[in-house]
Amino acid sequence: MNSFWTNNRIWLTGGTGFLGQVIARKLRERGCVHVFATGKEEGDLTDAVVVHDLLARTRPDIIIHLAAVVGGIGANREHPAEFFYQNVMMGAQLMHEAWKAGVKKFVAIGTICAYPKFSPVPFREDDLWNGYPEETNAPYGLAKKMLLVQSQAYRQQYGWSAIYLLPVNLYGPGDNFDPATSHVIPALIKKFVDAEKDRADHIVAWGDGSPTREFLYVDDAAEGILLATERYDKPEPVNIGSGMEISIKDLTETVARHVGFKGRILWDTSKPNGQPRRRLDVSRAEREFGFKARMGFDEGLKETIEWYRQHLKVANQDRHPLNVKHRATEQ
Repeated sequence: MNSFWTNNRIWLTGGTGFLGQVIARKLRERGCVHVFATGKEEGDLTDAVVVHDLLARTRPDIIIHLAAVVGGIGANREHPAEFFYQNVMMGAQLMHEAWKAGVKKFVAIGTICAYPKFSPVPFREDDLWNGYPEETNAPYGLAKKMLLVQSQAYRQQYGWSAIYLLPVNLYGPGDNFDPATSHVIPALIKKFVDAEKDRADHIVAWGDGSPTREFLYVDDAAEGILLATERYDKPEPVNIGSGMEISIKDLTETVARHVGFKGRILWDTSKPNGQPRRRLDVSRAEREFGFKARMGFDEGLKETIEWYRQHLKVANQDRHPLNVKHRATEQ
């Protein structure tokens, strides 16, 4: 515990979602008494009236803006306009009203999808503007990137403390396993667990397996965000990642092995691969506020699979479907 957390009121937008729940728990562990974690049920953040009402009710000293309309490649291809409009409107409006209301600090959570499609690997923050994002998620990536522009503009003109963080793909217990909106790790876990249960002899995966991705355990991501909130106050964006890289093919085979699936993996090359490679340079986060990921990928993957199986078992016993949260509503 320290006075930074005990003396500040924190509003977590998207605080009832996957990452938000972990951050809220870690805030309480740090002795933060006034934590306001809001979700879609408290109202739509694209509505100015809702934003004003929530600012008046929470009276935050600090806002950590996690709320987003998100999904995997399929969801991004089907809803590009929705992903762009809602993310732009939530971010721009909330940041402006927070500044007007006298909020002391604004922590904007961006996305690795903001990086150019062919960024040199590892992705360095200084390369963020050197090209257009990968086409399948460009509307989402650009909408979230506007938070960086806005945070720097408000710092320049008003001297306001707003920072911008770029987390890599997250995973872990409590993730979204809805196949319509989930990202690759929970989607693969569900696919293999279902195939094992149904005694299927094969599963079908998207693309050709060649792209690479970096993944960060959700508790590590929460720790990085909170360290930045407490210790960082500069205009430059900061990557939050693990620094690891794995191909989708290797990832798929690893998930299959941990689940115990022994059938064939077929690759549907008519489906998009997405960005060719993703791996972050994470040196700025370690240098500026001492963040370094701790969870090993294999261990984190096993914990995520075990969490899913346990919750699936409970759901089946209760004769109710697994309560998977639709992440597109985590506002």
